[in-house]
Amino acid sequence: MKHMNSEVKEERTSNKKRIDLFLVPIVLIAAFLNLFKIWTDEYANAYYTAAVKSMLQSLHNFFYASFDPGGYVTIDKPPVVFWIQTISAKIFGFHGWSVILPQALAGIGSVLLLYVLVKRTFGVWAGRFAALAMALTPIVPAVSRTNNIDSMLVFTLLVATWMLFRAVRTAKFGWVLAAFAMIGVAFNMKMLQAYMVLPAFYVFYVVATKITWKKKISFLTTATVLMLAVSVSWAVVVDSTSADKRPYMGSSQTNSVLELAFGYNGINRLTGNTSVTGSSHKQSAQTEQQTASSETKQNSNSSADSSQSSNQRKSSSSQKMQAPGGGNQNGMFNTGNPGPFRLFQKGLSDQISWLLPFVIFSIVGLFAGVKFKGSYTTKQKESLFWLAWLLPVAVFFSIAGFFHQYYLIMLAPPIAAFAGAGAVALWSMYKQHNGWKSWLLPGGILTTAALQVYIMSPYVSSIGVAPIAGVGALGVILALVLAVRKQRKNSLTNYLGAAAMVVLLAMPAYWAMTPIIYGGNSMLPSAGPDSSSGMGGPPSTATNSKQSGFNGMQPPGSSSGNSSSNNQMQPPSGSSNGGQMPGGSSNNGQMQPPSGSSNSGEMQMPGGSSNNSQMPNSSSSKSSSSKRKSGGMNAEVNKKLLNYLTKNNTGEKYLFATTDSTSAAPYIIKTGEPVMAMGGFSGSDPILTVSKLKAMIKKGEVKYFYLSGMGKGGQSDVITWIKENSKEIPSAKWQSTSSSAQQGPSGNGTLYEITLK
Repeated sequence: MKHMNSEVKEERTSNKKRIDLFLVPIVLIAAFLNLFKIWTDEYANAYYTAAVKSMLQSLHNFFYASFDPGGYVTIDKPPVVFWIQTISAKIFGFHGWSVILPQALAGIGSVLLLYVLVKRTFGVWAGRFAALAMALTPIVPAVSRTNNIDSMLVFTLLVATWMLFRAVRTAKFGWVLAAFAMIGVAFNMKMLQAYMVLPAFYVFYVVATKITWKKKISFLTTATVLMLAVSVSWAVVVDSTSADKRPYMGSSQTNSVLELAFGYNGINRLTGNTSVTGSSHKQSAQTEQQTASSETKQNSNSSADSSQSSNQRKSSSSQKMQAPGGGNQNGMFNTGNPGPFRLFQKGLSDQISWLLPFVIFSIVGLFAGVKFKGSYTTKQKESLFWLAWLLPVAVFFSIAGFFHQYYLIMLAPPIAAFAGAGAVALWSMYKQHNGWKSWLLPGGILTTAALQVYIMSPYVSSIGVAPIAGVGALGVILALVLAVRKQRKNSLTNYLGAAAMVVLLAMPAYWAMTPIIYGGNSMLPSAGPDSSSGMGGPPSTATNSKQSGFNGMQPPGSSSGNSSSNNQMQPPSGSSNGGQMPGGSSNNGQMQPPSGSSNSGEMQMPGGSSNNSQMPNSSSSKSSSSKRKSGGMNAEVNKKLLNYLTKNNTGEKYLFATTDSTSAAPYIIKTGEPVMAMGGFSGSDPILTVSKLKAMIKKGEVKYFYLSGMGKGGQSDVITWIKENSKEIPSAKWQSTSSSAQQGPSGNGTLYEITLK
C-alpha cells in the first residue's frame, strides 16, 4: 500500500523489460481456482458434453452443434464455444476435463486482461487489485470450472474491450471494427447476452475520441453493421438450410436460430414470460431446475431417516412454485425477487456482491469533481466505460424474470475494475486529506464488511460464527482506526490499509474455493458451502441436512424397494416456498406431475439417481478423489439396458429414442451411438409428428423407445401413439436388479419396441 501513490504513474519503459512479480501469485491463484481437480468431473454438463461427443464424429455435427451423433437436434446455444471445446477434445482426447479446459483458461485469461486494462491508466497497483478481485469473485471460478459458456463469453468481451481501448489510443478505425466484430463472435457464443456491454462501448467511444460527431456516428454505424453481420452469419446459414438437411434447432419453437436468439435466449430471459412460445420454455426451466438438483455427490449412506423423510413429504405437499417476484425471497434458481436491492438478496449476493459497497464508494471517489461540460481525463473516461458496463447489467439482473446465478459473471469485470481503480483512488484521497473524500476509504471498508457479515449470516451452521464475527470485527476496527489516524502519515497506516483490503478479500477467497472444497455443479454452477447442489442458496434448516433439497429418485433398473411415495419433488434447499417457474403456473402456482406419470401426484426428477443421491451440505459433501459422474443429469448408464439394446439392434440408426436429452446424454457420452431425444433438451420441442415417426420406423431408423414421466410437453400425441402401437419389453430383460447404481435413463419408465411393415 505504501508504494501506491508513487506507482500510479507507471514507468512504461521499465515495465516492458520485466515481469510484474506481484502478478505471478495472482495468476497462480486464478490457475488453482480454475483448474484444480477439474479432472474429477468426468461428464461436466452432460448436455453439452454429449454435443461435443457428437461434434467429434462429423463436420456436419460440428458445424450445427448437434446434440446427438445422428444429427437429430442441436443444443440450445450457438456453436462457437463448443467448436473450441471440440477442438480441445480432439487434441487432448475426449474427457470431462478436456471440455472444461477452454473455459478454465478463459477464466485465467480474463484475470490477465483485466490487469492489463486497468494498469495502463490507473497504475500497477490498481491493476493488481483488479486482477486479484476478478480471480476471487466467487462466481468466476465456479463457472470457469465447467463447460458452460459464460467464462468464455466474458473473456471474449474483455478482448473486445482491449481492442476498443486500443482504438481510442491509436485513433485507428480498424480497431473499432475489430472490437465490434468480436462482440459479434460473442453473440455466437450466447446470443443477446453479449450485447449487454454495448452501452459501454458506445458511450466510451463517443466520449473518449477526439473526432467530429459526423465521424463518430459514421464509424459507430459501420462498426455496428459489421457486428450485426457477424452476429447473424451462422444463424442465416442455418435458417437458410432446408430443415431436412440439418438438425432441428433445439429449444426453439419454429426450428429457427433467430427465434431462439430473440425469444428463449433473449427477451424471455428479461420478461420471464414463457407463455409466448407455448409450454416448452416453462418445461425447459422446470427441467433445468430438476436436473441440476440431482447433480450431487453419491452419499455412501443410503439409509434415510424415516421421520425426516416424513416431514419432508409433508413440507413438500404444501409448497407452491411461484412466479418470479411472487413472495419468495429465493426465487427460481435462488435468484431472488426483482427489485432495486436484488443483488443484495440471498442467492445472488454471495456469488457477486461481496465488494459492491466498496465499488459504490469507489465510483463516488473516481467521479468526484467531474464536470459535465469540459474535457475528461483518461481515468474518468475509462471509469465511465466500466460504469456503463456495470449499471445496465446490474439493472437487467435486478428486474429479469428468468436467469441463472452463473450469468452474474457478467458483472465481475466492472466490479473488479472499480475495486482496483477505487482502492488506489480512495487511498490517494485518504493520504492527501482531500476533505470529505478522505472519508470514502474508511466508509467503504466499514460498509463492505457489514455487507459481508450479512451475506455470510445464513451460512452460520456451515461455516461457523468465527469467520463471520472476525470479518465484522476486523472491518469495524480497521475502518475506525483508519478514521482516527487520518491525519497521520507513517508505515503503520500503510499496513492498516493493506490489512483492510486483505480482510475484505478473505471471505470472497474462501467462497471462491468452495467448488473445490465441497464439489461443484456443472449444470447450474454456483459458489458457497452448498455449491454442489446447484441451487446456490443457504443450507436447509432441516435437522438432517443430508435429506434437504430434493429427495433421491429411484432409477429404473434398481430394485431397492423404496415406495413410490419417496419419489417426490422437494423444494430447493433453503427456499421458503420452493422453486419458482418463470411466467407462473396455471395450477395456482403448484407444480403438477407430468401427464402420464406412473406416480400420481408426485414429481419425478430427470436424472434422478439412486436413493443415496442427496443435497450435499458442508459436513457431508466434500469432494473426494473419485470421479464425479453426475454431470447435471443422470450420467450413469444401465449396462443391462445398453447390452439389450446393442444385442437387439438390427441396423437401426438410433440405439433408442427417449423423451428428452436428460435420458439420452449419458448413453451418447458412453457409447458415441445416436440416441434420439425426441423433444430436445426439455422433451417438449415440437420436432416430431406421428407421421414423421412412422416414416422413420418404416425406414428402419429406430425401433426402441424409452418413455418416462418427464418431458412430454409438445409431443403428447407422439407419446400416445407409441404406447398404442408398441410392444412393451418386460423389465426383467433390461432392468438391473442391483441397487448399486446400474441406472437407466431418467425417471421410472418403460421400454417399448415398434416395428412397422
